Amino acid sequence: MAEKILVVDDDLDSLKLIGLMLQRNGYEVSAASAGSQALAKATSERPDLIILDVMMPDMSGLEVCRRLRKNPDTKAIPIIMFTAKTLIDDKVAGFEAGADDYLTKPTHPAELASRVKQMLARSAAPQKSASGGGKGPTVGVIGVKGGVGTSTIATNIAAARHAAGDNPILADFRLGVGSTGLALGLGRTQGMANIISKPVEEIKPKLIEGEVVSHPTGLRTLLSSFRPREAAMNVSGDAAVAVVRALRAMAKPVVIDIGSGLNHMSQRLQAECDHLIVVMDPVHVTLNMAREMLQDLDTTRTDRSKTHVVVVNRAASSAPPSWSEVEQMLRRDIRAIIALASELALNAQQAQMPIVLYQPTAIASSQMTKLADDIASRLRTPAAEPAN
Repeated sequence: MAEKILVVDDDLDSLKLIGLMLQRNGYEVSAASAGSQALAKATSERPDLIILDVMMPDMSGLEVCRRLRKNPDTKAIPIIMFTAKTLIDDKVAGFEAGADDYLTKPTHPAELASRVKQMLARSAAPQKSASGGGKGPTVGVIGVKGGVGTSTIATNIAAARHAAGDNPILADFRLGVGSTGLALGLGRTQGMANIISKPVEEIKPKLIEGEVVSHPTGLRTLLSSFRPREAAMNVSGDAAVAVVRALRAMAKPVVIDIGSGLNHMSQRLQAECDHLIVVMDPVHVTLNMAREMLQDLDTTRTDRSKTHVVVVNRAASSAPPSWSEVEQMLRRDIRAIIALASELALNAQQAQMPIVLYQPTAIASSQMTKLADDIASRLRTPAAEPAN
């Protein structure tokens, strides 16, 4: 049976064009030209996907999205927001309302068809926990530069997957600048340095188990400390790879905090990651740095669809680039935008808790949990997205 897609747009021409394109791709299409009509059809028809325009006269698409997410009967339906607005703040508002993806008008039919296919594939992916036997997948998190929120993203992805019932380990490879142990109330833990300094042939799961420290929530960690002498250690890339491979036998997933920038060790680590998250902030300096990093990564990673750009937006800029400008400059989609309030981050740190567990209903928590769920779905669904 063909998947049903509900298209919501007050512009009848757009409604017809989108509906025709979807029908040509084999989908069953239902249409609504107002927010109230969309809510009624979503409840009665239970579509597999909703494409939702933001600007409508009776009720904004954002409000429709919020109401769909509050309704137990419709809260799990994937939603793609569709609008002419292009600023990053507009995209953030869409994600905050509960959208799963965001497209701007005009969009090429091939791009819309691709996004629809991807969203339906992820929605249909088996929702089995990744905590069973076998080798665990690896998610790496690397910052374009320091201070963009790399460790925050890595910690909260691991915490979100732990809360979802997976069996993750958070591994901090930032030797000499590791602050995660302090942020989580685990002290000046130096388990990573103790392991990675061993001969490669000795780096086995049994050795690592003695250095793993569990947070009170049950999240397991292998941490670096902020002792300067750790940064001066002469660590081989082979040892770093051996640590990752041993961790894969112990956890699903392994979440790696690679730190910032590309060097000999981070290049070896990223090559071991099934999926790699590149973290940046929405400023022009970082954009230029991100473009260079992504170009370098494309020469070593065989599937660029498994390299994901995440923008951490800590404060509104007076002249932020639009998210479409960011995507055009980087020549790839933004996987997620995290609106990280500094007060929330500070309060969570003082409570020695990951943000997603400290305040699960906060906007940033929802965004990071959605990112973690998205990556977990991709780990279970090979080739869910073609390369751009």
